[in-house]
Amino acid sequence: MKFVIQRVTHASCTVDGTVTGEIGKGFLVLIGISDSDTTEIADKMIRKLTGLRIFEDENGKTNLSLGDVGGGLLLISQFTLYADCKKGFRPSFIKAGKPEAANKMYEYITEKCKADVPVVEKGVFGADMKISLLNDGPFTIILDSDEIC
Repeated sequence: MKFVIQRVTHASCTVDGTVTGEIGKGFLVLIGISDSDTTEIADKMIRKLTGLRIFEDENGKTNLSLGDVGGGLLLISQFTLYADCKKGFRPSFIKAGKPEAANKMYEYITEKCKADVPVVEKGVFGADMKISLLNDGPFTIILDSDEIC
């Protein structure tokens, strides 16, 4: 499982001209899921995500978490995080999770995040999404379950 986390001042997802999710201050999270991912892995990733202290405190140090600043989450499924570009110029996506299982895991992650974060918005799994954001910093972190679980 991979999370690309961007600290934002605001972010939104639009599908076919309709906003499906929108947050103010918080994290835009691009989520890549593989076939080997489990709910146990997701739980560890969610715990790390919601506990990250990457917002500035009164001294300008990145010391505050999402909860400390009342931030929201915009969760976007993105199978392309599992692109394999080793051969040629056309990426292979065979390491990405099969759609039905990946969507189930994406929904699991969304529901689990709602238990800890008051504002959780999302995109539409498998849709052509248009993502708008203002990256704050810029501040981007990549969490890979192979490295933290």
